[in-house]
Amino acid sequence: MLTLENIDRALKEIRQISYKLSTIKTEIKNKVLLRAAKLIEERKEKILEANKKDYEYAKSLNKPSAFLDRLLLNEKRISQMINVLKDVSKLEDPVGKVDKMWTGPDGLKIGKMRVPLGTIMIIYESRPNVTVEAAALCIKSSNAVILRGGKETINTNKVLVDILKEACQKEGYPSEAILFIDNPDRELLKYLLKKDEFIDVVIPRGGEGLIRFVAENARMPVIKHYKGVCHTYVDEDADIDMAIKICFNAKVQRPGVCNAMECMVVHENILEKFLPPMIEKFLKANVKLKMDEPSFKIAQKYFKEFVEKGQIEKAKPEDFGYEFLDLILAVKTVKSLEEAIDFINTYGSHHSDAIVTNNYLKAKKFLESIDSAAVYVNASTRFTDGNVFGLGAEMGISTDKIHVRGPMGLEDLTIGKFIILGEGQIRN
Repeated sequence: MLTLENIDRALKEIRQISYKLSTIKTEIKNKVLLRAAKLIEERKEKILEANKKDYEYAKSLNKPSAFLDRLLLNEKRISQMINVLKDVSKLEDPVGKVDKMWTGPDGLKIGKMRVPLGTIMIIYESRPNVTVEAAALCIKSSNAVILRGGKETINTNKVLVDILKEACQKEGYPSEAILFIDNPDRELLKYLLKKDEFIDVVIPRGGEGLIRFVAENARMPVIKHYKGVCHTYVDEDADIDMAIKICFNAKVQRPGVCNAMECMVVHENILEKFLPPMIEKFLKANVKLKMDEPSFKIAQKYFKEFVEKGQIEKAKPEDFGYEFLDLILAVKTVKSLEEAIDFINTYGSHHSDAIVTNNYLKAKKFLESIDSAAVYVNASTRFTDGNVFGLGAEMGISTDKIHVRGPMGLEDLTIGKFIILGEGQIRN
């Protein structure tokens, strides 16, 4: 087990290895990924057995349902892991790619080559699939990776890391380029966040508390996968049937993830037309609604029994801008597109937001004005995902504005390095 006493040795080793990874051929990296996919398929039962232990442990800690859902593995989710490895193996290798080259007035040829970031530490909580996605992207982009999952998933993560390391060994890739932090001690994490001489970038994925802890303690750059307070604005020019379909999917399909809708914003001119069928559909799916005054009046008119039961209630100020990660939805009424934009920019987390409208000019204004990593017209926010966007996988969904924003894929794990080719030039 890694401890405060022996962690420096492991960090020095991974740092030295990180300098050598950029010379490894793409063919070897792809073989590692495909070998890992094969091993995961072969050891599916062992993974599920370890995950069952973690799941029962997390349940004994009274973790919320959204947390348990993200932790749980099944046949489908293991298949998705395998597909991620295969998808990343098919992506073009960005390492060594020269983005542009030009000739200066002194005859120097100046270019920018894509190189690995170096050593990346990813800190995450309940999602064991992150272990595979992060390692796959780091292997393909020639980055060393430090994996620090939560104590609730330590058994699952250990099995997955063992598989990844075995795949590296069998295909001639240094397995030491993957460092698994098998000690969940918070003091060890705090110590790691000070080791900027060994770690180039840290990426936290998890609850708001974890992200704030990392941002406040890290000496190296932090790419924040911040909370997902996602909105869908149903405009007065929306197709009602389409709006119902999109809003239902955005909230109900998987409520415990960061790209699920947390607040539905509705133009006042369509409250009577849109809300009754929309509320009915939500109630059938056991969604609890927290509604502002105008929308609550509609609910009282048509669904009085659910108001009395408490499944529909008046929203409190703190319900707006809150990430429920559950079958709970806030509803806000607005008088105009401009008010909707102001509300979303104020209360959103700049993750993913959508408009449903048939008005081209309104859609254009929404796209231009919403300050979020992903902005949709007539589609569910649930699509914000590196794999869905064709990136193969993602390290997370950045809500920052430096280096990368939105799903962070393979190319985002590299950075430009100036290369200069001369023929003996000297500067006067």
